[in-house]
Amino acid sequence: DEDPFHVNKAFWRTCSFLLGAVIENAFKDNIQITLHSFPSPNVKSGSFVYDAQLGLDNWVPNQNELRALSAELVKLARTDVPIHRLDVSAEFAEELFADNPFKLKQIPDIAMSKPDNLVTVYRVGNHIDISRGPMIGNTHFLGRTSITSVHQLETEDGILYRFQGVSLPKEIRINHFAFGVLEERAKKLNNARRP
Repeated sequence: DEDPFHVNKAFWRTCSFLLGAVIENAFKDNIQITLHSFPSPNVKSGSFVYDAQLGLDNWVPNQNELRALSAELVKLARTDVPIHRLDVSAEFAEELFADNPFKLKQIPDIAMSKPDNLVTVYRVGNHIDISRGPMIGNTHFLGRTSITSVHQLETEDGILYRFQGVSLPKEIRINHFAFGVLEERAKKLNNARRP
């Protein structure tokens, strides 16, 4: 396909989804993590994003923390795990996300927007999240990847943290300097739709 628009969006959406998995698992158990959502991907923005609520006050990650998050995403990509699409009933989705008030709030609208009242979720390993998709089929398609920044957002749902990153497909190789330029761009606050 000469127009990579849809493939790029699927790749970026998958990166956001995987970033949610990293956020959910990277923090110590005593820190409350509630995943909120990831906006529709905009490749031109220079970064993929995931918004989450953290049980931390005014957290500003240092470079070591960003590197640790990046390492977790790279490790997930290297596990070569399939990404599964599942269409489930709204009732089952509510059971899946019973501990997440943000997802519970989204489920009725998602179900009502579809003629079959099903909610599309994706699964990678033990991580499940809501997304209309499509996504790429396996984590091994991710190549060079970096979590570049975390910005605090004031929203109707309270303070959320917008995690941002940049990634290239495995088959695309660029030098360290060029990837550094992409990382710098991805650090700027992504102005995608806020929750």
